[in-house]
Amino acid sequence: MGVISLRRRLEPSRQVDVYEVKLGDEFLMSSLFTVAEIELARLGLAALADTAPEGDRGLEVVVGGLGLGYTARTVLEDPRVASLVVVEAIEEVIDWHERRLLPEVDGLATDPRTRLVHGDFFALARGDADVPTDAPSDAPAGFDPKQPGRRFDAILLDIDHTPRHMLHPSHAAFYTGSGLRQLVRHLRPGGVFALWSDDPPDPDFLDVLREGFVDVEAHVVVFPNFLTGGESSNTVYVANYVPSSNPPT
Repeated sequence: MGVISLRRRLEPSRQVDVYEVKLGDEFLMSSLFTVAEIELARLGLAALADTAPEGDRGLEVVVGGLGLGYTARTVLEDPRVASLVVVEAIEEVIDWHERRLLPEVDGLATDPRTRLVHGDFFALARGDADVPTDAPSDAPAGFDPKQPGRRFDAILLDIDHTPRHMLHPSHAAFYTGSGLRQLVRHLRPGGVFALWSDDPPDPDFLDVLREGFVDVEAHVVVFPNFLTGGESSNTVYVANYVPSSNPPT
């Protein structure tokens, strides 16, 4: 997809260090504006407020896309969370966190509840990725290479800019009805899928979500933008999975 880079610079108007990620010449994220990345975790996990995990196991969560780590860090701030799998396609991004280059999220990689998985989120969602050689022959691939077929309470995704503006064309199939039906195989009944988007709510994508989920909602997250002197906004889609009598294929 291009050369990934992390840079630190001083923002003179705030006199603070800013951490920015670029893919080629394209800006992906900045530590100046993290409200929506944080809200992705908060809104997604809030939708599980009425979902009690079996026994005392706690919530098990997947985050697709590590980035600067604000979504994953916010997940770990929820006391109900027992485990977090973060799937990241670019090995260098994982290395930044393991080398503790991002002080605001320091400790994310070393939290005992966290496992950073180097892999393609979309291939894992489809079940295309390889499973461990000692796994049962019929075990589906999933987000946890150590536990094929493992299901989760929440899957939170922040990789592409929007369901229409993707980092790579191969991601497009995920944002269709069939792509999302493959995703729900990795959710427990009552589980939640949440997605960050840089665009306003997309009615067509909401309709696609309703094909496989219930209680689908698009939350507009508004935050001040000192660079423009006004406000900016992102969207967080949140959808609950309730299995029907006909399981997804």
